[in-house]
Amino acid sequence: MRLLPKSLRARLATGLSVSLTLLWIGASLFAGHVFQHETDEVFDSTLREVAERILPLAYEQMLADEDGGGGGLRLPPVGSHEFISYVVRDGNGRELLRSSAADAMHIPAGLAPGFQTTETLRTYTETAVEGTIVVTTAEYLDHRRHVFGGAVGAFVWPLLALLPLTALVVWLAILLSFRPVIAFRNAIEQRGRGNLTPVDGGGLPSELSPVAAAVNALLARLRNALDAERSFTANSAHELRTPIAAALAQTQRLIAEMPEVHRERARSIESALRRLTRLSEKLLQLAKAEGGGLIAEQPSDLAGVLALVVDEIGRSSDEDDRIDLIMPDDGVPSDVDPDAFAVLARNLIENALKHGAPDETVEIVLERDSLTVRNHGPVVAADEVERLMRPFERGPSRSDGSGLGLAIVAAVCQGAGLDMTIGSPVAGWPDGFSVRVTGLAGSKAA
Repeated sequence: MRLLPKSLRARLATGLSVSLTLLWIGASLFAGHVFQHETDEVFDSTLREVAERILPLAYEQMLADEDGGGGGLRLPPVGSHEFISYVVRDGNGRELLRSSAADAMHIPAGLAPGFQTTETLRTYTETAVEGTIVVTTAEYLDHRRHVFGGAVGAFVWPLLALLPLTALVVWLAILLSFRPVIAFRNAIEQRGRGNLTPVDGGGLPSELSPVAAAVNALLARLRNALDAERSFTANSAHELRTPIAAALAQTQRLIAEMPEVHRERARSIESALRRLTRLSEKLLQLAKAEGGGLIAEQPSDLAGVLALVVDEIGRSSDEDDRIDLIMPDDGVPSDVDPDAFAVLARNLIENALKHGAPDETVEIVLERDSLTVRNHGPVVAADEVERLMRPFERGPSRSDGSGLGLAIVAAVCQGAGLDMTIGSPVAGWPDGFSVRVTGLAGSKAA
């Protein structure tokens, strides 16, 4: 059973709130004990003071009552509330003087000098004239409890009302203190899209600064490794293209020089070399897409990249009249790596031209956050779509291809944090195949 919350902020807030509450309770109990002791001393001092003030009156009453008769003088009340009562007796216990509320209190006789406590009263007794005058003052214990309870309530209730405010202040203080930590966490989460730029550790407490330094060191090592991989990929591409291009050139020259009767086998070799050239390019594109580093450190304009790709495809395939390109005039900034976007767009457009209806246009729509490529052609079943996402899987079309186009697009989308949606037939069309890639705006471009 988990007793503590997972969040460090919640743990700190809960711990501080509970600790402050417990400390407040302990301090209140201690303060209440001290306060009760002090109030008892004040009340006792009042009982003694009243007794000392009554003694002269008691002596005069004893002199006036020389005949020894009567039941003692009863003084009228001095106000609506009389909290301290008194009784004056002689040495034989005969009452000489009493206050108006003394009858209801039933102050006992024969009490020893000093303070005494009964079930309902707190009394103070003092004697004078060699024990012939005994003055006893008394106060109800309930009165003391009532005064103590009222004073404690006036002290405690405002503090109880402050407890929720204290908890709120604790939460706010922790939230403000954790803002650099939360920003650091969010920055690390964004690096999951392939962004290997250093994480800003400014404002972090000293306990977490080494963590930021370690994370940045790790990102630097990853960035160096990916740079080395990209360099190897580029060099490999060059090394592969050169011998294949040379072999293709030699084959084409051989075709031109040999007799017509022997040219068919040479043309087969030429065709195989062309397929090998395209396959090597696709494999290198797939390696780049799966290798990471698909997020650029600075945003770039994807509209310019797409225009170059479309222009190159149109010139190389003589099918520029089949391409209908729609994009904003003011560009589309994005933190997606331009080379990765060019690979993604080229594969989508080439697939649409190759597998779509030959007499229909291919629509390419670039928006602020998405790229859509759609073409007319036979409808592809839903179960076939998932299969086409795997490398070397081809659809029912008989067009020449390697079966890597959609796999490369899927790898780029996964590495760059983009979302790809495939639809067949195209919405609003009776046929066709569409691919929509969203999330181009990215974190930096936003």
